[in-house]
Amino acid sequence: MCSEGIIERYVNFYTDFAFKKLFGTEINKDLLISFLNALLSGKEVIEDITYLNTEHLGSQEYDRRAVFDVYCKNEKGEYFLVEMQKGEQQFFKDRSIFYSTFAIREQAPRGVWDYELKGIYTIGILNFCFDEKGEEDYFHEVKLVDLKTKEVFYEKLTFIYLEMPKFVKKEDELETLFDKWLYAIRNLASLMERPHILQEKVFTHLFEAAEIAKFNRKEQYEYQESLKAYRDWFSVMETAERRGLERGLKEGIEKGMEKGMEKGMEKGMEKGMEKGIEKGKKENALMTARNLKSMNMDANMIAQATGLTLEEVENL
Repeated sequence: MCSEGIIERYVNFYTDFAFKKLFGTEINKDLLISFLNALLSGKEVIEDITYLNTEHLGSQEYDRRAVFDVYCKNEKGEYFLVEMQKGEQQFFKDRSIFYSTFAIREQAPRGVWDYELKGIYTIGILNFCFDEKGEEDYFHEVKLVDLKTKEVFYEKLTFIYLEMPKFVKKEDELETLFDKWLYAIRNLASLMERPHILQEKVFTHLFEAAEIAKFNRKEQYEYQESLKAYRDWFSVMETAERRGLERGLKEGIEKGMEKGMEKGMEKGMEKGMEKGIEKGKKENALMTARNLKSMNMDANMIAQATGLTLEEVENL
């Protein structure tokens, strides 16, 4: 996110307004088509899309409602759900599965049906990381897989997640159209000029559509409101994270001190008992030595019998 003092030329892609304007409107649908084709790397070639209603109810009016960010299908009848997620959600994977069910149920016609389905793609552009293991692995494609054979069980249901914070390629490292799209998405708000590497025609359209100065008054207002909501959310998340870290640190110190005291007491008691036993043994030895000395036994023999030194015996 840009600093408050800097005047941005292009929209912040992570705001609801910008995402839906650039990827969810008929006038800009060539942007979404290009992004999806780049994402699928030739597995599918999309020539056209039709935007669908983004608000859905379940089979009954009282069922839970689902509102998609972008929902469309291509000329082959395959469905695409594209979601922008600003921050980590506890059950974001569950949400992806739940949302995909609407695209499945929507394909069931009235009357006779043989259950054949068209492909469904659920795509999450994530402004957070859910997998800390792979630091550079920002692209995740998920399908139903037979765990024994490791082969895909069902080809028509695909979940794709993009962990945007892990995409750190610089301008001179961009190779594919997909690289360029991710770079544009992540850096759009911080750019003042269109990068030389993004020369494809689709990026000409992207930067024209994303230029804030070209918005009408209504769009300006809606974008600023969306940007404010994004910044407020970002601030809340940052504060919560900082407080969580502070609380965790405080609890860690308290637990550490408590544990340290417990261990200290345990060690102290253990050491005290050891010293007590040693002192008792010594006093026993001295008492025995005194008794033997009173019987006029040789000092060397007393030392050997009690474990005392000759000097200790002679000083009794």
